[in-house]
Amino acid sequence: MRRRSGYPEGLPHVRIEFWGAAGEVTGSCYVVHTPRARVMIDAGLHQGERETFEHNQRLPRDLASIDAMVLTHAHLDHAGRLPMLPRRGYTGPVYCTAPTADLCEILLMDSARLQEADAARRARKVPTENGDAEALYTPEHVPAALALLRPTPLDVWTPIAPGVQARLVDSGHILGSASVELKVERPSGPAIRVVFSGDIGPRGMPLLMDPTIPGSDSSPPDLVVMESTYGDRDHRSLDSTISELRGIMHEAIWAKERILIPAFAIGRSQLAIYYLGRLASEGVTPTLPVYLDSPMAIAAMKLYHRYADQLDERMNDHATRGRSALRYPELHLCETVEESQRLNDRDGPLAIIAGSGMCNGGRIVHHLRHHLWKRDTRVLIPGYQAANTLGRLLVSGATSVRIFGDEIPVRAKVHTVGGLSAHAGRRELIEWAGAASRGGGCPIVLTHGEDPQRESLALALIRTLGARVVRPAFGDSVEVIPRSLA
Repeated sequence: MRRRSGYPEGLPHVRIEFWGAAGEVTGSCYVVHTPRARVMIDAGLHQGERETFEHNQRLPRDLASIDAMVLTHAHLDHAGRLPMLPRRGYTGPVYCTAPTADLCEILLMDSARLQEADAARRARKVPTENGDAEALYTPEHVPAALALLRPTPLDVWTPIAPGVQARLVDSGHILGSASVELKVERPSGPAIRVVFSGDIGPRGMPLLMDPTIPGSDSSPPDLVVMESTYGDRDHRSLDSTISELRGIMHEAIWAKERILIPAFAIGRSQLAIYYLGRLASEGVTPTLPVYLDSPMAIAAMKLYHRYADQLDERMNDHATRGRSALRYPELHLCETVEESQRLNDRDGPLAIIAGSGMCNGGRIVHHLRHHLWKRDTRVLIPGYQAANTLGRLLVSGATSVRIFGDEIPVRAKVHTVGGLSAHAGRRELIEWAGAASRGGGCPIVLTHGEDPQRESLALALIRTLGARVVRPAFGDSVEVIPRSLA
């Protein structure tokens, strides 16, 4: 580990190590060293890289000595390596919201099955002796990880380790997502405060509450660690997004085309159903059959209904005329592989929502393999696509892609609908950073973003807030200096 110096000599300090999401949007994992404890924030999978298997082995050292972990939300890039932790020696608590704990049971079991299937496919194609054909974990490893989860209420300070308290606040990204405030006791003087954004959602997004600014009712933080996924651009407005979606749906329905929507099972699938239902209920587009082809997304839908009190009033708003926003009249649930396969023989118009959201696994890959080469197919991309994923190739205009070893020509129409993103855009990130850091009064560490996006956001934060901005690489560490000594 490289270490950034600058902390007054002899003073008990807080130091943060970066074990992922440093110059990339996946693999979130940080370790906070305090005078009395070690606390880990997230344990996400690396996705989309050519060295994915190797990078996913790079977990923090001496996991058995970590006192506690805080999990921001149930997406693979933040929670996907949890089943690896007990096998590497970690047996401490994992603090998260109650919805996140419930969603993790769905997420991690599905991920384990995919890990197993991917490992079997690698072994068949390129047998190796260095372990690359092994799964990172299998379904039998998941229960031990789930047993570590400790559901924690929002907006309450909770002691999590010697001398360390944590508070979770709603980050507005998916059901149960949270930003994290840490308060670290010092031998003398006020506590050190560190804020971790997690993934920040956009304001005004249906179904979810708007993000809460961490620490707005407490002392200013000494350091802010925040995501930068869309640090270089804003999303389209909601009105223009709806208008674009309306046009795509009209054209597809009129031409009797198939619409493929790769979507994360938790969050984006529910939002896609909401918008399709909104257009149909307002008479904007005819109601067409929508197939939710994801057992994980189907299970997540049930949790969205269970935790409806934690969602905003648009869960039951006028657009659905008294119905729950997620009860689309022509929604069909595909639980089994056989049901999924039968969709290949159905004629359009129809829409299929399936994971994974970046097209790097799951049932959507099979649908793309069968239909990308057809001109009567549309692919609607509603979210961020990491580098080296199949989804990134499609949004970049690739004329052919390799799927399961076969070269598939891309004749389908590919649409990127950025206004459906569950991540805040550039302007909202700047506003969040300004509020969380109290006008740039403390250093801001940018993570969870590729370097061009981080660079663009860093320049904006320097220009607008006069903030000191840090962009760590994997293996860097940052020392937290109290504001009074900075």
